[in-house]
Amino acid sequence: MRKPFLEQLEQRVLVADGAMGTMLYARGISIKNCFDELNLSQPQLVREIHQAYVQAGADIIQTNTFGANAIRLGRFNLAGKVAEINRAGVQIAREAAGDDHYVAGSIGPLGVRLQPLGKLSFAEAHACFREQTEALAGCDIDLIVLETFGDLNEIREAIFAVREVCHLPLVAHMSIDDEGRSLDGSSPVEFARRLTEWGADVVGVNCSVGPVSMLEALEKMRHATAKPLAAQPNAGKPRNIDGRNLYLVSAEYMADYSRRFIDAGARIVGGCCGTTPEHIKWIRNYVRATTPGKKRLEVNIQALENAGILAPIATAGRSRLARKLVNREFITLVEILPPRGSDAGKELASARLLIDAGADAINIPDGPRASARMSNLALAVMLQREGIESVLHYCCRDRNVISMQSDLLGGYALGLRNLILITGDPPKLGNYTDATAVFDIDSIGLTRLANNLNRGLDLGGNAIGSQTGFLVGVGANPGAPDLEEEMRRLRLKIEAGADYVVTQPVFDLKLLESFLEQMRDFRVPVIAGIWPLVSFRQAEFMQNELRVAVPEAIRERMRAASTSEAARQEGLRIALEMLSSIRPRIEGVQISVLGRNQAALELLRAAQKIPVVAH
Repeated sequence: MRKPFLEQLEQRVLVADGAMGTMLYARGISIKNCFDELNLSQPQLVREIHQAYVQAGADIIQTNTFGANAIRLGRFNLAGKVAEINRAGVQIAREAAGDDHYVAGSIGPLGVRLQPLGKLSFAEAHACFREQTEALAGCDIDLIVLETFGDLNEIREAIFAVREVCHLPLVAHMSIDDEGRSLDGSSPVEFARRLTEWGADVVGVNCSVGPVSMLEALEKMRHATAKPLAAQPNAGKPRNIDGRNLYLVSAEYMADYSRRFIDAGARIVGGCCGTTPEHIKWIRNYVRATTPGKKRLEVNIQALENAGILAPIATAGRSRLARKLVNREFITLVEILPPRGSDAGKELASARLLIDAGADAINIPDGPRASARMSNLALAVMLQREGIESVLHYCCRDRNVISMQSDLLGGYALGLRNLILITGDPPKLGNYTDATAVFDIDSIGLTRLANNLNRGLDLGGNAIGSQTGFLVGVGANPGAPDLEEEMRRLRLKIEAGADYVVTQPVFDLKLLESFLEQMRDFRVPVIAGIWPLVSFRQAEFMQNELRVAVPEAIRERMRAASTSEAARQEGLRIALEMLSSIRPRIEGVQISVLGRNQAALELLRAAQKIPVVAH
C-alpha cells in the first residue's frame, strides 16, 4: 500500500508520467477531438496509456482531465459533463495505477484570457476551477496537479479554489519561456514565492521548454522557496514547422537532465509534451540510481496486458543483404533516384544492369532534396518483384508517426526488408517551397519505431499481433561541423536499434579515419558513400550547402578540368582513388552517380578488384 503522498515525497524522489496528448495522437486521435471526452467514449484507450506509464516505472499517474473544465469542454458542447468526465478520468487512472501508485487529479488553465486582458472575471475563473476540483476531490485521488499555467492571476484562482474544496496535496506548475519567465513575464523567483504563499505543497515547472531552460529556472526557484520542486519538461523545446511541433530530445538525454533536476532540488520529475513511456523508463532508472538505499532497477516497457514482446528475427535471416553483412562480405549499394513520372522502365533497366555487374542492392532515396518524384516505396516494391534486392530510404519529413507505422508495415508485407532511416531535408530546400513538413519524430525516434515493429510492438509499446524483420540502417556525416554532436546522435540511433551505418559522401580521408576511430566502440558495419563529382560547381555546392567536407585540393582538381567531360573524368578518378583508400577500412560502399551508369559500372568493377584487409 502507498504511504501518504507528502510523507513519501520526503523519503524519495517520485517519477511522474509523461504526455497523454502525444500518446493519444500516436494512437490515431485527431488533435481536433476533445481528449478529455475520451474518458467516456474510449476509456480502454486512456487506460492503456496509463498502464504503459505504470509499466515504464512512473510513481504518479495524472488523470486525463487537463482540459475538463466548463470553458474548454464548452467548445465541444460538453460543458454540462464536467463532473462526469472528471470522475471517469479518476476511475480509469485508478484502475491502471492500482494501490501502489499515486493518482493525481490534473487541472489545466481555462484556455481564455482573464481580466484585464480578457473578458473572463476572476470570480468566473474561480468558479470553473472549483467545479472541476469538486468532481476530482470526490473520487479516489491522492493529490491535485495544476499544469501548464502561464498567468499568475489564473493559477492563483485555481489554488484558492482547490484549497476551498479540499486539503489534498497540491502541486502547482508554471510554464516558462526560453528565459525562464512565465508567459505573463514573472521570473522563477517571483512565481516560486507566490505559489508558496498561496498554499502549494510542491512548486514546479512543466511544458513549454526542454530540459536546459527548465534546469536554469529550477536553480533560481530553489533559492525562493523551501517547498519541494517539480520538473516535467517537454521532450525538447517544441519547434513549430508549418504549424506542427517537432520534439528532438531522446529518452537518455531527458533522463540525464532528470538527475540534474534532482541535484537542483526536484522531488518530482517526469515529462510533458512529446514524452513517451520510453522517456519515463529512462528517467525512472536514473531516479532509482540516485535514491539512497535503493538498488537501480531496470524497467522495460512491456506490451499491454496479456500481450508479449516478440524476440527479433535473427539479423542474418532478415534479407540477403543482412546475411552478407553478418558474414562480413563486402557490400556494394548503388543509388537510383525514383522517376519524376509514373514510368519506371528506365530505372528498372538500370537496376538490372547494375545488379548483373555485381551490385548487392539498389538504394532508393526518399524525396531527394525535398523534390516530388514517384514514391520510392513503389519503386522498391517493383524492384523486389523483379528479384532485385532494394534498400528503402525512409525519412521523417513528410509523415506523422501513424502513417510511418502504416508505411513500414505495408512495405514489409509487400516484401521490403532493408531500410535506411533519416530525418530528411526541410521542404524549403526543394522545388516546392510552399510544401509543409511534419517531423513528428527525428531519425532516432524513427529507428526506435522500426525496432519496436521488429519486436511486434507499435511506437507506444503496444502489441500488434505480428512482427517485422527489417534490417535497419541509419545515416551519418563524418564531415559534420560538430562531430561530437553527430557521434552523440549516432550512438542514440544505434542504441535505438540500428544494424548498420551509411555515411554521406566521403572526400576527406582524415575525417573518415577520425570517424571510423570513434565508431570502434559501436561495433556496427559502416558503409561509406562514394559520389563521383561532375563539376567544380558541384564540389562547391556540396562543401557549402550540403555540409559535405570536400578538401580544397579536391576542389582545385575539379576547378582545373578544362571541359565538362574532363571534369566528369576527373571526378571519377577521385572517386576511384577514394574507394581504393577506404575499402580496407569499411564494410561496404554506397555509390551515388545520379543516373550515370557507366561511372557506377567502373566503380563496381574497382570495388570487386581491390583486396579486402581483415579489420
